[in-house]
Amino acid sequence: MDSDQSEDYRFETLAVRAGQVRTGEGEHSEPIFPTSSFVFASAAEAAARFSGAVPGNIYSRFTNPTVRTFERRLAALEGGECSVATASGMAAILSTCMGLLKAGDHVVSSRSVFGSTTSLFNTYLQRFGVAVDYVALTDPGAWERALRPATRLLFLETPSNPLTEVADIAALADLAHRHGALLAVDNCFCTPALQRPLALGADLVIHSATKYLDGQGRCMGGAVVGSQELVGKEVFGFLRTAGPSMSPFNAWVFLKGLETLALRMRAHSANALDLARWLEGHPRVHRVHYPGLASHPQHELACRQQSAPGGIVSFEVVGGQAAAWTVVDRTRLVSITANLGDTKTTITHPASTTHARVGAEARAEAGIGDGLLRLSVGLEAVEDLEADLDRGLAALG
Repeated sequence: MDSDQSEDYRFETLAVRAGQVRTGEGEHSEPIFPTSSFVFASAAEAAARFSGAVPGNIYSRFTNPTVRTFERRLAALEGGECSVATASGMAAILSTCMGLLKAGDHVVSSRSVFGSTTSLFNTYLQRFGVAVDYVALTDPGAWERALRPATRLLFLETPSNPLTEVADIAALADLAHRHGALLAVDNCFCTPALQRPLALGADLVIHSATKYLDGQGRCMGGAVVGSQELVGKEVFGFLRTAGPSMSPFNAWVFLKGLETLALRMRAHSANALDLARWLEGHPRVHRVHYPGLASHPQHELACRQQSAPGGIVSFEVVGGQAAAWTVVDRTRLVSITANLGDTKTTITHPASTTHARVGAEARAEAGIGDGLLRLSVGLEAVEDLEADLDRGLAALG
């Protein structure tokens, strides 16, 4: 499908066909190009490719046909001009920061971001002279008060990890632009199947392709989507030089994942909503965090901003870590792993795993208590998931 035809097709069609350019072999499925380099027809052609005067493949660190197909397809799904694929979701965040920030710049980040993102900002960005301040995701006033003349980037996840708080993307985009800053949204939990931040005013969308874009827990990867100027020039420039590149094989796996993305995200959301309602009615569950529930503080915003609530459900039990670990350890079906976005349901205790390096005080500020558990709801029968979780909940007494 030619890129100039993409706007004529709906999401499900783009997810299956966008970005593919068939070779002379006439293949139906996208090919994998497992090659480190490419051959030129002449010395003049090599020179033209390297100078940028003529587009084309040079070296798979930054030009590979399989990776390029994935980039084009994801950009089409997000409604962006271009995309840059990376080796992981964290590599996507690092590439964004290194491509767009410099010493003396200031970042305002949501307090409710992935623990490794916080570590990247605190340990490495600040070492190179980039200041970072953290605010409550859902407090617009806090975002505005944190802004400085040097603020270059506002960064957030919505829904957040692990409490599924929902930020008003359009309002924060307007705030950022009024102060000459950019808004970057980690769209990992929703994917473009459920939410399109660029259409709401965001400048950059970041993905851990490892999660729902793959959908079956097979490969590591990430991506940044946005304009040709920001992503195609600045972020790509860092990737070309530093090389946090996606492998062709992983790109091919993600292309296969994108083909079923819309179907899977609807199914994840339906299962998660059923499970969240069951948990909310369970006598041993203190509180449930899920945007699809009317009890969620940003339920109405989520209904406006997302086409479905997503597959992540978090819930709290009384009794702290001991009680939470009891629930985890009594499961037999649910997988005990920190990954998410899989067809298999997973469970994790954020305070001792994904957010352990954040520190107790920062976790408390973010609302991540010792009794909190996060579920990535898969595609199994909900009744089987309920029975499995009830084993642990019943043991709490």
